[in-house]
Parts: sequence; C-alpha cells; structure tokens
Amino acid sequence: MSQRKVTLRFKIGEWVDDVTDGFINFVGTFEILGALGLVLPILLNTLPVLTPTAAAGLSISMIGAMMVHNRRKEYKELAIALVLLLLCLFIVIGRFKIIPIN
Repeated sequence: MSQRKVTLRFKIGEWVDDVTDGFINFVGTFEILGALGLVLPILLNTLPVLTPTAAAGLSISMIGAMMVHNRRKEYKELAIALVLLLLCLFIVIGRFKIIPIN
C-alpha cells in the first residue's frame, strides 16, 4: 500500500483500500465540483439551474457511497451518506418541484 493511501485511509476511511488512486481522484474532483455547483450559482446569482443539477449529481455519488459502505459493513459511514443523500434530494425536489427555477 502506498504512503498516500495510508494517509487517506486515516483521513477518509478504509474504503480507499478497495479502489485505485485514479478513482479516489475522480471522486474527490466530482465532489468538489458538486459542492461548487451547489454554492456558486447562489453566491453569483447566475445559472440557478446548476444548484439542483449539482445536487442530483451528488445524490448519485451518495448512492454509490452507500453501496460501498454497506458492502464493507461500515454502518456509521452509511448513515452519514444517507443523510447527505436526503439533503441533496431535498435541494433537487425543492428547486425542481416545490419552488421551480424561474
């Protein structure tokens, strides 16, 4: 195991042992872009459709995270991913259905 994975294992969990370095980089980049997509449209008052779209993408990511944590029997992390999924779905439903984007 590389030194990088040992460090990541301590910081973000043991699931990094099951995936490649490229996948870890992909997930990290995807989640950073998703977080920016949630926040920047509101702060910059531009392209408001990006907020629920980013939340939908992060919802897919959280479903994947839940599958990984369930397979590894990491139930605390599974619960965290479930809460994040519910928050993302709240944004998606709220911005697409309840208070639609103008």
